[in-house]
Amino acid sequence: MLYGRAAEQAAIDELLLGTLENRPGVLVVRGEAGIGKSALLGYAAENFTGQVLRVTGVESEAELPFAALHLLLRPALDRVSGLPQQQAEALLGAFNLGGTTRGDRFLVGLATLSLLVELSAQGPLLCLIDDAQWLDGESADALLFAARRLHVEPVAVLFAARTGARLSSGELPELHLGSLDAEASRRLLSEHSEALPPALRDQVVAEAQGNPLALLELPRMLSPEATGPLPFCLGGAAPVTGRVLAGFRDRVAALPAGTRTFLLVAALDDRGELGVLAHALSKLGASLADAAPAERAGLIRVSPDGVAFHHPLVRAAVLMATDIAARMAAHRALAESVDDDRRAWHLAAVTLRPDEQVAMEMERLALRAQRRGGQAAVSAAYARAAELSAGAAEAARRYTLAASAAVEAGLGQRAAELVARALRRTGPGMPEGSVRAELDVVRARLAVESGRPLEAARLLVEGAQAGVDHLTRLSLLGTASYYTWTSTAHADQLHLVRRIEELTPDGDGVTAVVKAMNANFRTVIEGGSKVTITRAARLDEVPFDLRLIVSLQAVMPADRAGMLDAAVEMVRECRAEGRLGRMPQAMTILAIAQLMDGGHPGARDTAAEGMTLAADVGQPVWRGYLAGLRAWLAAVAGAEEEYAALAAEAIRLSEARRWFPSRCWAEFAGVLLDLGRGRYEAALEAMDRAMAGPSRHAFIWRYAWPDYVEAAVRAGTPERGRTALRRHAEWARATEEPGPLAVQHRARALMADEHRAEQEYQRALELHLQHEQPFDQARTRLVYGEWLRRHQRRGEARTHLEAAMQAFDRLGAAPWSARAAGELRAAGVSIAGGGGDDLMSRLTPQELQVVRLAVTGASNREIAAQLFLSPRTVASHLYKAFPKLGVASRAELARLDQTRR
Repeated sequence: MLYGRAAEQAAIDELLLGTLENRPGVLVVRGEAGIGKSALLGYAAENFTGQVLRVTGVESEAELPFAALHLLLRPALDRVSGLPQQQAEALLGAFNLGGTTRGDRFLVGLATLSLLVELSAQGPLLCLIDDAQWLDGESADALLFAARRLHVEPVAVLFAARTGARLSSGELPELHLGSLDAEASRRLLSEHSEALPPALRDQVVAEAQGNPLALLELPRMLSPEATGPLPFCLGGAAPVTGRVLAGFRDRVAALPAGTRTFLLVAALDDRGELGVLAHALSKLGASLADAAPAERAGLIRVSPDGVAFHHPLVRAAVLMATDIAARMAAHRALAESVDDDRRAWHLAAVTLRPDEQVAMEMERLALRAQRRGGQAAVSAAYARAAELSAGAAEAARRYTLAASAAVEAGLGQRAAELVARALRRTGPGMPEGSVRAELDVVRARLAVESGRPLEAARLLVEGAQAGVDHLTRLSLLGTASYYTWTSTAHADQLHLVRRIEELTPDGDGVTAVVKAMNANFRTVIEGGSKVTITRAARLDEVPFDLRLIVSLQAVMPADRAGMLDAAVEMVRECRAEGRLGRMPQAMTILAIAQLMDGGHPGARDTAAEGMTLAADVGQPVWRGYLAGLRAWLAAVAGAEEEYAALAAEAIRLSEARRWFPSRCWAEFAGVLLDLGRGRYEAALEAMDRAMAGPSRHAFIWRYAWPDYVEAAVRAGTPERGRTALRRHAEWARATEEPGPLAVQHRARALMADEHRAEQEYQRALELHLQHEQPFDQARTRLVYGEWLRRHQRRGEARTHLEAAMQAFDRLGAAPWSARAAGELRAAGVSIAGGGGDDLMSRLTPQELQVVRLAVTGASNREIAAQLFLSPRTVASHLYKAFPKLGVASRAELARLDQTRR
């Protein structure tokens, strides 16, 4: 019986009912210790008619990767063989069961999702995660990753966590448990302490402050003959849970010595397995039989599965009731009874001064955790190894590795603390080279995420001068130059970018590319427009950070093909290796490459997926970048509300991080929205503001200069476009790429007299054929068609206008399609609807992603693996998409040509 929890029980009932009706649900139950979170989870388990998986977080397990997830999924491990091979290997590797993983915790999250879905195929499934505040970081990430991706599966996930404990970023629904009211408190007290004299009941109710655990435990602190006053301080300043803890401690202290030894060993062991406990207890002169008095006192429950404490506060009370000598003896006994990972932690717990042998043991533990994909555990192990290091240099190296792992795990505050410790251990004997460079890289990443990109650049410059190898030096300088360029204006910006250019070595291949790239960054910060065009040959052996920057800056030479190939390969590599922490960055480049190539549907899919992943891995910089790209695509599609929301998010994140790339795309989006809607003066004003604002250094404005020319011509002030036309001409000629040259001829045609205009339009169309870009080509056909119609050549105009409208329809560019349709009507063609009628526009973004992959022949399981969904969710999206597309099966999707781009 749960007293005073009718509303909370109703919320649980609704969640469970939805699961039985194939509607997944996730809920985080929050409250202080003893407030009844576990009781609500127990209520859910008792009232659920399907399968139940349950795990309780244990504080001592928080540094063991995937420990909680292993316990939760242990009953279902026989189903792992049914998962895709890569996922199965990742999950088994994470559990140290013989599989292999390439080290990304989110691939394990995908495997967790798949396994839960596999189980739900047998019937509804309920996952209960109690004391979630003590989950190890890897288990928490995997479970949250899976929970956020449940869409149509009969799976419910209930977390219980302390108030204020970090569990998720707030995107999951939460149920907050408050104190019981006085009536509910009295009823609970009466049921469990009916022998309590009436004179004391009101005092206990007042003292318990509506905390159910206190209502149950405070009466046990009274002697049987007590009639009053209470032996604890009524209304005292100490929290009620503190008084309950003290009561548990007193009860533990009253137990026989052997029982206290049993409780201590059980409290220090994270699993409570009877075999392990028996072995450790035998070395301390105790046995499993010593558990009986504690079990009779209601402090623990012993079963064939192990030992469970009545409440986490009991475990804490046991540790409080024992001295350090007893704890060290118990750790030593456990070190001789457990596996390698736990052995290392027990040895470290009894090592009170530097010990290089134990430090090396902890470092080996870190390497094992790294192979299993547990970055938070890697960080913890390296940090403890650093504390035990005999020398300052080794301590600094291990603190640096701990900080690097913490950054990868998304633990920014912890990483900053470890960086500070590493810096305190550095000195004259500190080795230069890779350790120094790695420390500077970590500090730089923290600085960027905190909105200090120039500080990040300075740190990378310092690291590049620390005696590192050639490729690492290039990577550090290239990234430093990029951070300097992306920063909002600062007095040191120009000096810093010049210094970086001076430090960049000369050479061939990728070295020449980085040298030219850094020179270009300096040029645009100085206010110049001429850039050096250099293309990278091979990037396959280049560090990922450098590949990222070089590929991203392919916008300078307008190397659409090279950028697209590099981006596709990086995304493929990240997917294959499960490197989801890098995926938002790779997907940003892919979305830009697809957008530049005129593949708007693909770019929309990529950017939407990338934004979701950026939120998952805590990368606001890249989330903002992707929001800007999506704003651009929404503007082209004429979706003004979507554009406004995305642009606002991109600019907000840009300002918060002093990082302009997301802002420039949002501003470019506003220009195109106004241009597509025929608001030419507004387009000119928007671009004038942007070119004088924080994003004026962006290379992407080279692509917008022809838009400025068109807006100026349409606004009746062509002279305003002359400078933009000249600057674009210089850049287009330097690239020698047919795409920019074609757009240049289109812009020149708009500015040309009657005799030269047609030649310019025809030359533009010829160049478009050399490297097709559907959006740019359709825009050229549109303005050429308009020109032909105005010159009474309606037949020729119709050909170009119809081709333009069809292309815009395929791209989902509704305003542009409507404009082409209007011109066709003026040319005498009857058109129903007004253009922009595209079947694919009827789909949601998720349905569109699924359909685009399904048309390639990919199975539901393969699509699920690519989109980080479950196969069942994929099937649901296809089921909803087919009627919208007018098809009945996968086979009929092949006729939808627009899904191929």
